[in-house]
Amino acid sequence: MGDPKGFLKTGREGAERRPVEERVHDWNEVYPDGVGRALLPIISPQAGRCMDCGIPFCHQGCPLGNLIPEWNDLVWRDDWAGAIERLHATNNFPEFTGRLCPAPCETSCVLGINQDPVTIKNVEVSIIDRAWESNLVRPQPPEWLSGRTVAVVGSGPAGLAAAQQLTRAGHTVVVLERADEVGGLMRYGIPEFKMEKKHLDRRLDQMRREGTVFRTGVEVGRDLSVESLRDRYDAVVLAMGSTVPRDLQTEGRELDGLHQAMDFLPQANRAALGHPVEDQVTAEGLDVVIIGGGDTGADCLGTSTRQGAASITQLEIMPEPPGSRPAGQPWPTYPMTFRVSSAHEEAGERVYGVSTKAFLGDEDGRVRALLLVDVEFKDGRPQEIEGTERELPAQLVLFAMGFTGPEKPGLVEELEVELDERGNVARDDTYASSVPGVFVAGDAGRGQSLIVWAIAEGRAAAAAVDTHLTGSTTLPSPIKPTERPLTV
Repeated sequence: MGDPKGFLKTGREGAERRPVEERVHDWNEVYPDGVGRALLPIISPQAGRCMDCGIPFCHQGCPLGNLIPEWNDLVWRDDWAGAIERLHATNNFPEFTGRLCPAPCETSCVLGINQDPVTIKNVEVSIIDRAWESNLVRPQPPEWLSGRTVAVVGSGPAGLAAAQQLTRAGHTVVVLERADEVGGLMRYGIPEFKMEKKHLDRRLDQMRREGTVFRTGVEVGRDLSVESLRDRYDAVVLAMGSTVPRDLQTEGRELDGLHQAMDFLPQANRAALGHPVEDQVTAEGLDVVIIGGGDTGADCLGTSTRQGAASITQLEIMPEPPGSRPAGQPWPTYPMTFRVSSAHEEAGERVYGVSTKAFLGDEDGRVRALLLVDVEFKDGRPQEIEGTERELPAQLVLFAMGFTGPEKPGLVEELEVELDERGNVARDDTYASSVPGVFVAGDAGRGQSLIVWAIAEGRAAAAAVDTHLTGSTTLPSPIKPTERPLTV
């Protein structure tokens, strides 16, 4: 334990973000010089707040099994080399999770029973950012090659984690990505102000130096046949994510100006990175309505702000969550509470408990407004409140309501893998699909989930593939495919 009285004498503190009036005019991260560096002046006493519990429930909250009390103690003692060794022991990409994960570990923190929990996520990102700056992150190529080949389809967090683990185990790994650059939704789905792509690129450079091969612009089932894929590789890992967006089929859905978030965000991110974008959908000068109150909706909000939207409204059908943990979601579960992201600080209005009855168009066939109605939940279902119908002006509507599973045409259909009742690729306890030699990791099998679960599944699937190829493995397997977050 670092500071025995740390949690008694030090309150929870985070890094100061850049002023709103400054950051909304660029696409850089919202923290000055990046969150890791912004945290350095305060992070040691924050790490010292960790109580080193006899039973650290933060381990339960993190599917990776991160050794949180250990690296908190090492940071407090100013042993940054030891801290990154402990952090990398369970997490391939802490620079991703430290920026993008909603930190279920913190809501499981024992200190959080009656105080503000430890800033675990901030300590994590401080460790990895300092490690990169101190040249403590180096390639780890295998000592020998197994002679076995593995194809990983998809380069999101699950695919990258599986690829890095299998490469280090000595297998020849090729990552196939249908986009023009590697990274999955981390590349074009996550805005720069949330995670600058330099963090992704330097990790990919490490993986290349270790021996992982990346091939972009390759869509299996179109550019490469499924038959060739299976003939060429000894094992295949499906990690293409859950990419079919949930839609809202209501009156006026055919109008122009209605777009899925994952059509809007990649265009904006490409433009922010200086890439040419034809016929870009932009929020400049428009009244924007975002349907969906989650992280993707917040990304659309921050992006629309930077594009110069006239107004932005984010709609959520659920009632406004409470400011503190509700009684029905006790510690150490992850509570549904009111959260304010950096994008919410900048602009926009959030409206809860509303449903869209129709999209209203103008004479040119473009959306001009939404017809809304307030709702209340009875017996678990939303019921309209009479007399609350109203119009909300909108010339751009973005759907950010989540995803329903992997795309079926092409790879999934041609492989003829079995699907579960939710439309995800079914797998057994070893992450194996119904097709011999084909394994499934991440959202393609689990369904839409968090980045930390994707990395954990990638690591676990890699251990299963290594066992399949060699008969045994020394790779860690942090979770089973059936494990889920603790809920009430």
